[in-house]
Amino acid sequence: MNNKKLIEVALPLEIINKESSREKSIRFGHPSTLHLWWARRPLAAARAVIWASIIDDPSAHPEKFPTEEDQIVERKRLFKIIEDFVSWENTTNEEIFSEARKEMEKAVEGELPVLLDPFAGGGTIPLEAQRLGLHVRAHDLNPVAVIINKATIEIPPLFANRPPVNPEVQATIDGVSMWSAAEGLAVDIKYYGELLKQKVFEKIGSNYPKVTISSKSGEKATVIAWVWSRVGKCQNPLCGCEVPFASSFVLSKKKGNEAWVEPVYIGKKLKFVMKYGKCPKDKASNKMGRSAIFKCPVCGTVTTDEYVKTIGRNHEIYSKLMGIIAEGPKGRIFVEANPEHELAAKVDRPDEYPNGDIPLNPRWFSPPAFGMSEYADLFTNRQINTLVTFANLLCDVQNVIVKDAVEAGLPEDHIHLKDGGTGATAYGEAIRVYLAFALDREANYSSTLNGWSGDFIIQTFGRQALPMVWDYAETNPFSNSTGNWSGAIKWISLAVERMPALKVGQAMQKDAQSDCQLRNIMVSTDPPYYDNIGYADLSDYFYIWLRYSLREIYPSLFTTMLVPKREELVATPYHFEGDSKKAKDFFEDGMRETCKRIHDYIDDKYPVSIYYAYKQSDTDRNSQTASTGWETMLSAIVNANLVITGTWPIHTERETGLKAHVNALASSIVLICRKRDESAPQITRRNLVNLLRRELRPALKKLQESNIAPVDMAQSAIGPGMGVFSRYRRVLEADGTPMTVRSALQVINEEIDLYFNEQVGEMDTASRFCVDLYTQNAYNDIKYGEAEVLANAKGTSIPMMASHGVLYAKAGVVHLIDRSELPTKVDMNEGNVWMLTQQLTHAMATGGVEACAQIILNMFGSNAERAKDLAYRLYTIAEQKKWANEAYAYNALVVAWPDIQSRAAALKAVQPKQLSFFDMI
Repeated sequence: MNNKKLIEVALPLEIINKESSREKSIRFGHPSTLHLWWARRPLAAARAVIWASIIDDPSAHPEKFPTEEDQIVERKRLFKIIEDFVSWENTTNEEIFSEARKEMEKAVEGELPVLLDPFAGGGTIPLEAQRLGLHVRAHDLNPVAVIINKATIEIPPLFANRPPVNPEVQATIDGVSMWSAAEGLAVDIKYYGELLKQKVFEKIGSNYPKVTISSKSGEKATVIAWVWSRVGKCQNPLCGCEVPFASSFVLSKKKGNEAWVEPVYIGKKLKFVMKYGKCPKDKASNKMGRSAIFKCPVCGTVTTDEYVKTIGRNHEIYSKLMGIIAEGPKGRIFVEANPEHELAAKVDRPDEYPNGDIPLNPRWFSPPAFGMSEYADLFTNRQINTLVTFANLLCDVQNVIVKDAVEAGLPEDHIHLKDGGTGATAYGEAIRVYLAFALDREANYSSTLNGWSGDFIIQTFGRQALPMVWDYAETNPFSNSTGNWSGAIKWISLAVERMPALKVGQAMQKDAQSDCQLRNIMVSTDPPYYDNIGYADLSDYFYIWLRYSLREIYPSLFTTMLVPKREELVATPYHFEGDSKKAKDFFEDGMRETCKRIHDYIDDKYPVSIYYAYKQSDTDRNSQTASTGWETMLSAIVNANLVITGTWPIHTERETGLKAHVNALASSIVLICRKRDESAPQITRRNLVNLLRRELRPALKKLQESNIAPVDMAQSAIGPGMGVFSRYRRVLEADGTPMTVRSALQVINEEIDLYFNEQVGEMDTASRFCVDLYTQNAYNDIKYGEAEVLANAKGTSIPMMASHGVLYAKAGVVHLIDRSELPTKVDMNEGNVWMLTQQLTHAMATGGVEACAQIILNMFGSNAERAKDLAYRLYTIAEQKKWANEAYAYNALVVAWPDIQSRAAALKAVQPKQLSFFDMI
């Protein structure tokens, strides 16, 4: 019997989610800034999940922790370790991680296990496993993902704890300088990145002239961006004027520095005139709606979407300079377009440059519909020439690095990076990898799909797609603003500087469905989510540049012209000639095969953790349906003879998202699984229901006691519920057919609802009436007679509840009184849990923790806890009814409950003690 792990019992979910959400706002030094990847999991969550999958739960050691109180105390100690190491500020705190590793070593009683992530993607899970001291294997079919993981877990450890080799630092080293982890590597990335920039500028700097900002003094300023508009001929043949295809003519809305351009005409030719001050609303744009529909400024003809697509496919759309944005001493300067800068952009394309066909999939790619069918079509001649120049000079800089490395004392052993080299040759190749990442970062800010926000350039991948951009900002890589080369190098060096660089990991290009021959290991992974993101299609944009820059370094990784797609485990009909069923079958078969492989890999000692990008639509409790992706994931796990032993909701969005969208729930749900007993029997549906009633209810009670947020209750309850279902070889329906995962989810949800309804049933009669009325009508009117029937059934009366102030009952109608209209002072003799819950919810919304603490300060009995229990039920009702503000209010109360209790206890401790009669004698 294997020990139950901490992750199968409890987690400090609130702090993990808080830190996971906070990561969204952290940029400097975050691994996500090394190279763009889509839908990364938060570091804090990955770290906590891995650690808690190795650490035994205290209940697994009754000889050490015989009582439940002992186990709770030990759990709190373990939670404190998690709380310390999930904090971003502690990411490089060796003392904290040393303690975490010691706990792991104590738990395994020997060497830490190997961890495999078969869908390594952006590298979050492998990186955090390495940070915790594990041996790591990162597999992915996508070569872009593989090289990101190499740059994260493979390269930094090869050159860990070494000083930089560049001559600038070498001249200052006195023999006692200490360089830890990847700090030296990071410094060299920055140094040689700047050297590359100098070499490129010497070749093509004249393509990026400064702009004159004062005709009198001749003063010039560095250009930040040239803003261009796509242009085509008016659809009206009698007009024939050039029509700007622009989403906006406004360059700046900043108060005191407003600027916009106005289209004017010399004959049929278009020219843009710079205007200063606030732009009139009717002159802000000529775009009509969301499609490619534009109004001609001359004749007023409105183009059709199809017309613009047709002239695009005929290559009759071109670009005109709208304006120039420059660096001024006090902020942005907006300069009118001029012939000199139009001419500077007219650069010949190089003879050789990366290219490839853009997928004809309009869901993610808009440009092909407008004639931009190849990746090279997304760049201006100047942009593609600049990117190619950077790439072509990488070899020159690499040679300099090797020379400097030899002079700094690294052996010139001619062993390459791909072969595990750690000498001068490998070091030069390693720096080149990171400089190629900077080139990809530059490409993300140097295409004709970069919009201008009014203050900065918007990256090409502002979202998980390549949408059409009509007016675009062409960055100056030699400026000091958005999209500049020095900035790209800085971001990458900061990310590398914080890499743990511990045990050398392995990143390999592997298909998750194929057996990688690993056995007795741990698995933690974040697989694709059905059809949410087309990783292979999207990553082609970067792959073509990485292949151009690095195919000499990793030849086996860049054998194909574009990223492999047909084998990618994503349900994309485009890859199956538009056949949705074939795409669905491919995904289901592939996920099932992958889970079977995982089953073969894992050591029985450690549970598997699988992330799923959970959405509310994945289990619609009202219609009792489940999305294909969610159902497929659970079915694949169950059919691979794995048992789900836990589920944990992980948030990556800030709290504001919850209030705006009640359906925003957890961004991910982590499924914890183990191997199913080979001798597991089969049971009937009736057996399942009985088992759920016996096992699910205590689990739900524990979740409530742990103060899990109502918004996370449904997902968290899936764990113990599916744990019962997946424990058995099969569950048979009344007709003898095997129960599906969808049916199992329906049964589990029914039992969850029944549990909360029973909690309400234990409350006072008035509260039960109020809950039923709320469910039916919220705070809206109901006829008096109908309300009276309901009240009689609950054993209460309308007049009595009206006299207590919980109901409005006049003129033949009844409704619940809104909590904002209830008395703020609580009647201590009043046993109505509904009223107390509403008063606490209102107090939380208006006065926060302090106001709620004042309410429960002098309360006796269990009504306060009952109010919290009722808040869970009311949240569920509001969520099902899609009452967003109501759901948010109840969720906020429960989440704050520990703080409310702590504050109430603190207030009680400082209250003047009332003397008894005997004290006064």
